Amino acid sequence: MQVPQTVITGTGSYVPSIIKTNRDFAVHDFYDEKHHIINQAPEVIADKFQQITGISERRYADCELNSSDLAIIAAKEAIEDAGIDIETIDQIIVAHNVGNVVKHTIQTDLIPSIASRVKHGLGIKNPFCVPYDLLFGCPGWLQGVIQADAFIKAGVAKKCLVIGTETLSRVIDLYDRDSMIFSDGAGACIVEATENNETKKGILASSVISHCEEEIDFLFMGKSNFPGSDPRVRYIKMKGRKVFEYAMKHVPSAMKNCLDKSGVDIKDVKKIFLHQANEKMDEGFTKELFKLYGIKEIPEHIMPMSIHKLGNSSVATIPTLYDLVRKGKLGEEHEVNEGDVILFASVGAGMNINAVCYKA
Repeated sequence: MQVPQTVITGTGSYVPSIIKTNRDFAVHDFYDEKHHIINQAPEVIADKFQQITGISERRYADCELNSSDLAIIAAKEAIEDAGIDIETIDQIIVAHNVGNVVKHTIQTDLIPSIASRVKHGLGIKNPFCVPYDLLFGCPGWLQGVIQADAFIKAGVAKKCLVIGTETLSRVIDLYDRDSMIFSDGAGACIVEATENNETKKGILASSVISHCEEEIDFLFMGKSNFPGSDPRVRYIKMKGRKVFEYAMKHVPSAMKNCLDKSGVDIKDVKKIFLHQANEKMDEGFTKELFKLYGIKEIPEHIMPMSIHKLGNSSVATIPTLYDLVRKGKLGEEHEVNEGDVILFASVGAGMNINAVCYKA
């Protein structure tokens, strides 16, 4: 019996309309984790932040929209793009980190699950369409694709809707420099089983690794850096240097492992879609990957980026970036054509890393 291949047949994304520039963060002081004021002008801190991360703007969702709302918008777009009947979807996999954080509250709302809300919002009546959430840090959406691929190859599912959605602006500490990294957004895709696949399209291989020892608290929820803040209110926190060092050490090797399993030559990779967390870090991943193959020169335009204007929307960065490129919204130098081999890779809280090699 021939094992079906998993193919992405449609994509969608939602980029929130509210733009927050670095200048918006320069209206108050920043404090370190010991609640000491950082003795630099806020505008200087913001400038250094941009030099390091490449982020000049990020997007925040309107207060009336929750993560589930963003997910539904992106999902509808992906469903329309794929041209499928919603009642034929077997699984709805929604990756996120903080779920719905309703305006004027500080509590995450996860009952019912975000995926169940998406199924409801799409109006799917099929009782055999199974919705569930996936918590895997920033690599969550890509892990959802890997999971859908496993179900498809096992014959359990034929069509899956995989979504990454986040409203991190609701859980950031404005007095923490790292808060400038995070943003909101949603990206989605439809993945389907294909039997007639002479050209071997679809997911060729995947690789997943995890380190949960001293790495466990590199990203966590903690109290505000502001002196005298309420310790009961938790915000997203990051040990930036630790995350950077961990990622640079492990992500390129995970990407190579995935590529080697696929049997694809590195020179045949047309695009690399990386989690949009830090411009310099992503450039480092690509350089190190090629270096592992003894190649010094990196092909021009191999790595599309959206971080400069969209910031880090966690699970939503890769599906949003892929959707923008597929639909020609990131310039002529970035496009995906039939037969192109592309590599996806992400890293995040856990610490978790994953990679997928895919033929369009």
